[in-house]
Amino acid sequence: MLKKILYTIWLFLFCLVIFVSVKSANFNAFINVIENRTFDLRQNVMVNNKTKLPNKNIVIVAVDDASYEYILDKYGEWPLSRDIYAKIVDYIEAQKPQSVAFDLMFVKSMKSQPEADEALINTFKKYDNLFTAMNLDNQPADLRIPPVLPEKLTVNVDNLSKNINFEEQTYTNCRLILQGILDATSNIGMINVSRAEDGILRKMPLFVKYQDKYYPQLGLKVGLHYLNTKDKLSIDKLTIDKNSSLELGDRRIFLDEDGNAILNWYGPTATYEHIPLYKLIKIVNGELQNQNYDFKDKIVYFGTTASSLFDIKTVPVSRIYPGVEVQATYVNNLIDNNFIKKADKVFTVIAGVILAILTGIIVMKLSSAFVASLASLSIYLIYVLSSYYAMKFFNLWIELVYPLILALIAFISALVVKYFIKSRDFEQQYKLATTDGLTELYNHRYFQEQMKRQIENSKRYETEFSMIILDIDFFKKFNDTFGHQAGDAVLRQVAQTLKKNVRATDIVCRYGGEEMSIILPNTGRDVAYSTAEKICNRVSDRKFKLSNDKETSVTISLGVATFPYDGQSAAEIIDSADKRLYNAKNNGRNQVGK
Repeated sequence: MLKKILYTIWLFLFCLVIFVSVKSANFNAFINVIENRTFDLRQNVMVNNKTKLPNKNIVIVAVDDASYEYILDKYGEWPLSRDIYAKIVDYIEAQKPQSVAFDLMFVKSMKSQPEADEALINTFKKYDNLFTAMNLDNQPADLRIPPVLPEKLTVNVDNLSKNINFEEQTYTNCRLILQGILDATSNIGMINVSRAEDGILRKMPLFVKYQDKYYPQLGLKVGLHYLNTKDKLSIDKLTIDKNSSLELGDRRIFLDEDGNAILNWYGPTATYEHIPLYKLIKIVNGELQNQNYDFKDKIVYFGTTASSLFDIKTVPVSRIYPGVEVQATYVNNLIDNNFIKKADKVFTVIAGVILAILTGIIVMKLSSAFVASLASLSIYLIYVLSSYYAMKFFNLWIELVYPLILALIAFISALVVKYFIKSRDFEQQYKLATTDGLTELYNHRYFQEQMKRQIENSKRYETEFSMIILDIDFFKKFNDTFGHQAGDAVLRQVAQTLKKNVRATDIVCRYGGEEMSIILPNTGRDVAYSTAEKICNRVSDRKFKLSNDKETSVTISLGVATFPYDGQSAAEIIDSADKRLYNAKNNGRNQVGK
């Protein structure tokens, strides 16, 4: 058993070295895509089981398809005149909402509407819980000169983690919103997103870098305002600890190496209460009298959901997901402390090693490969289910792909070693069953089997084969003189001499006692006779070593028979060769019998 374990460990390590050595950027990217899809699958199962419910205090005012059509019909253009937003904000603020956030960018107007812009700017001056968005990009400087942003928009970040860099979140340019809004408020957050290699949005940055300064995400701004008003949490500096987590009071938000927080999703679409924008427009214009909405203590997000306005994302739980829903999910994760934490690499390696060890033990202990496969599969399924429940109850993303690859390598390694050793055991048993222990020649049973096989082959293909039988001369007298141990030594050395002086295809056997035999496939009488004479001379010329550095000489007598001339069966061939052996003995020994 110890030998099996050692062999398995060796083969596992060998496969692991090969696996690590062939890893490349493309391979890692491929594995990451698969791992991300396992995350998506777990998120979808939780969403379908309604494991997590969205926060009811988040409301979305949606520029949906109906609102977009209404705006075009009534005002003749999009974007909407900004004074209308000002009226809607006043209407909502009258109900004391927790905050109002625009997932919209108020850049320069397409038409000259200074009064409308001024109305919105005054609204931002009026309310300290009103937020809006801006976006960083990498447009070339000859298209747009990179502007200098107000210092009040930045956040102080102390990054103590050695694992996080913000290269992916660093931008070289920015598209400004209305200067009046920039002057009026600091409640401006970025809405840059982070998509994976497969184009799916699973993560969002907490802050981004521009001109060596950190700028917060819009959702982070809204979330921090909520924590300040509800939990009296005032934060002057954002600290990322050594474990790559952002500290927010008793909250710890895990960040990946690019500074992204992993979102926990609540539903495929329309998870939050949606209020069509056109209904609020009608209310503030006096066109809708009997419709009332409750905004008290709510986080109100404005954003587009109309597919024609192109703010659509692909996320783990849906291929079509409005950007404003992503922002709402972001804030929901923050205020409910629901962000996903990814298990570190050490945990992943340990999990993979444990799975590999369990797999190896199972394969080695169970005799049936089918049962071992089912047992190993059960272990893997338990691990997969554990990873699901870890995400469901603890918001923990445990990696699946690499540990299962290690387990698969262990399974294959153990299986190969097991059947390699079993094959060797079979070969060993077969060797013991067909080999003479003293001379290491084939035994009498094997000789008889090969004789029958040679006769069958020769009859089928109409070929010849020969056999030689030989006997050590005066061997009984030799044993009486020198002892049986010396006799055994001579038998072994004669056997070695025979093997060295025949072809690789010839079969040398111990016939019994001091008698030995050689089967020579596809060999005629003359060649067989010449071979017998050569062997006779080699034995007589050799000095055989005995114990105590003594040497002696021995001779042999031989008989040769050839199929089909000397018989049609194994017994007849052996009998013919045996008679010629005795002729050799009767004619003086140390010769080939005629």
